[in-house]
Parts: sequence; structure tokens; C-alpha cells
Amino acid sequence: MQIDKLRGEQLDQLFDAILSLKDREECYRFFDDIATMSEIHALSQRLQVAKMLMEGSTYNNIEKETKASTATISRVRRCINYGSDGYKMVLDRVLEEEK
Repeated sequence: MQIDKLRGEQLDQLFDAILSLKDREECYRFFDDIATMSEIHALSQRLQVAKMLMEGSTYNNIEKETKASTATISRVRRCINYGSDGYKMVLDRVLEEEK
């Protein structure tokens, strides 16, 4: 995992803080303070790209709908194909909760 290079007390503290959030409103409040609008947009955009890729959408359709660059779409595709299955894990859980 790439993130292993950052593993340590600081990152543990960040993840523990995220895990302590109780609902969507608390997420909005925390992320409003901790990240820029651009950072939040980039994260949410990548998750949407991943969802669309896993649903079989084409790069052109994803680019049109999300405004993501082809470089971002390719990076997300690499993570889906060769990463730690984080996108799949999260999207499977979200889809399960929607049922």
C-alpha cells in the first residue's frame, strides 16, 4: 500500500478523528475546517469516477458528467485495478446501505 509510507501517529490521529464523526452534518463541519474546497471537490470527484468506472461507464461519459480529467480517470482506474480495493469496499457498503 502506498499509504504505508505515511503510516504513523499523525495519520492515525486523522483517521481516528474521521472515525469519530457521527453523521453527515459532522462530516460537513469537520471537512469544512480541515480541507480546502478544491481538496474536498477532488476527493468527491474521484469517488464518483470510481463509481462510474465500476458501473462500466466510458471515459468520455465520465469526463462529461464529472468534469474529471482523463489523467484523474486513469489514476482512479489504476487504483481500482491494482490498488488496495478501497474504492470497491466503500462503494459496496454504500450501495448495500441504499438497499
